[in-house]
Amino acid sequence: HAKKFGIITAETVYSAIRKCPNLVLVHPRHWRYEEISKQANRIYLQYTDQVEPFSIDESFLDITGSLSYFRASARDLADRIRNQVKRDIGITISVGASFNKTFAKIGSDMKKPDATTEITRENYQSLVWSLPIRDMLFIGKASVEPLEKQGIHTIGDLARKSKKEIVHLLGKGGDSLWSNANGLDNEPVKSFGDREPVKSIGKGMTFRRDLTSKDEIMKGVID
Repeated sequence: HAKKFGIITAETVYSAIRKCPNLVLVHPRHWRYEEISKQANRIYLQYTDQVEPFSIDESFLDITGSLSYFRASARDLADRIRNQVKRDIGITISVGASFNKTFAKIGSDMKKPDATTEITRENYQSLVWSLPIRDMLFIGKASVEPLEKQGIHTIGDLARKSKKEIVHLLGKGGDSLWSNANGLDNEPVKSFGDREPVKSIGKGMTFRRDLTSKDEIMKGVID
């Protein structure tokens, strides 16, 4: 098992082989991943129209308005969805049920495979704050290193600092990290099919040789 050698998800092949020289590499079947992803999202849409794909194998669901309709708690509905995916598609999924997207994502990674983890306003400090800061959503190595140098190793360490200290260390991006660690993420789940508006469209052309004069540029020389 690759994980015994310290190999993590999304690690580069070069790095993984350095850790495990006898690693067996299998070519991915992207078309199959996309097919299963679509099947899973179709199931999710049976429970809510607020389904926001986060990656090819992850989606956020807002089931707030679905609980009374299905007469179920958040955990019960999460288990129902998880079991339907297993029954209809034949794969297992892990679900994080929480009051915001940050903790839902963290919860989905806490127990694998085939499990539901519920993180509430009452238990998030005991469940989340002991985790390493690298488990936070949207935190990269460039943010982890300066935090750890200041003795901030867990999500709780981050949350207990003042927002001003974190912003001083990380810039304005530290504001959202501090808020998320304290359970203040209020980013809504988008409805299925919603996309960010296109901010700009670029159109360029590469010439066969360098253009050195204004006349060449104006004529669009491409020979």
